[in-house]
Amino acid sequence: MDTIGVGIIGASPDGWASFSHVPALKALPGYELRAVGTSRRASAEAAAARFGVAAAFDHHEALIAHPGVDLVVVASTVTRHHEHAAAALAAGKMVYCEWPLAPSLADAEDLAARAAGLRTVIGLQARYAPAVRHARDLVAGGYVGEVLGTTLVGSSMSWGGQTDRAHVHLFDAATGLSPLTVSTLHALEAVDHVLGGFATVSGNLVTARTRTRVADDGTTIPVTVADQVSVTGRLAGGAAVSVFYRGGFSRGENLRWEINGTEGDLVLRADGPNGNLQTRDLVLEGGRGDDDSVHEIAVPGSYFDPVPRALEGPAQNVAQVYAALARDLREATRTVPGFDHALERHRLVAHLERQQVSGVPAAR
Repeated sequence: MDTIGVGIIGASPDGWASFSHVPALKALPGYELRAVGTSRRASAEAAAARFGVAAAFDHHEALIAHPGVDLVVVASTVTRHHEHAAAALAAGKMVYCEWPLAPSLADAEDLAARAAGLRTVIGLQARYAPAVRHARDLVAGGYVGEVLGTTLVGSSMSWGGQTDRAHVHLFDAATGLSPLTVSTLHALEAVDHVLGGFATVSGNLVTARTRTRVADDGTTIPVTVADQVSVTGRLAGGAAVSVFYRGGFSRGENLRWEINGTEGDLVLRADGPNGNLQTRDLVLEGGRGDDDSVHEIAVPGSYFDPVPRALEGPAQNVAQVYAALARDLREATRTVPGFDHALERHRLVAHLERQQVSGVPAAR
């Protein structure tokens, strides 16, 4: 197909899709946003007006049935991902679903089974960040020598000591959203992509804040997700890996990823309170040989093409996913991770949650 028609479920005027998917699609050739949908008619029409789209829907099945929609983007709340993605798959449409694929492993397994043979995309876009891809090539080219270990520390921002009424659902484990499933898994996706996967992995999930304050009215709500997440293990190549995400943010650094080797070191970092790797414009630094510190490494323009380099923030990485999907469709390849890959990641989450040791005090 010359032009891929896109319909976005969950395209509220000021939601995630508005500052990631919409600008990404508008920046690329070969895509056309043809329909948007939300759960309310007023917000659907407001989104259509804001994004310059003719078709607005307040029910997902109507959007999916639109004859001009080839690719259905599921950007709705996670608790409705299964319903929306299953309907799009049943209609034979291509489906791009935001991560997490579903709030539970069972729902993810069901969607992966339904998607067999169909073109699907899972929104784990951290691996497509230009700086991440350049770091991968530098490691493969021997910049750091043999990889000895890697450490990543970040702040998930959303899960702090205070929130607003619109985001209280983030603190409820039943929604499937947490520092583990969101911030940590996006980071682990990048680590896996750059350094070759995990041989062993274990986690320490701690709910340090048992309640958080709702700023709108001064009330507090219970916290049922782990807001301090540590994942450690060994990479397939033998190197040590350690990833830590804190809820909220630090007054120090909020995102720093180091890759240390026998010949050199690489650092990926971002300034500011947001430590979610998948949404940031990353700075890549490196040093090797006789260097006594790291220096910035410019990311060549080829890692951005065909996405405009000026496209910033989460839209850049999401646009890179769309660009890779367009290449796959042109070349009849399947390089973009789909629902089968998402299922692997959901199984990793389940493993980290199952192998927790609960309530055993350390020996004194």
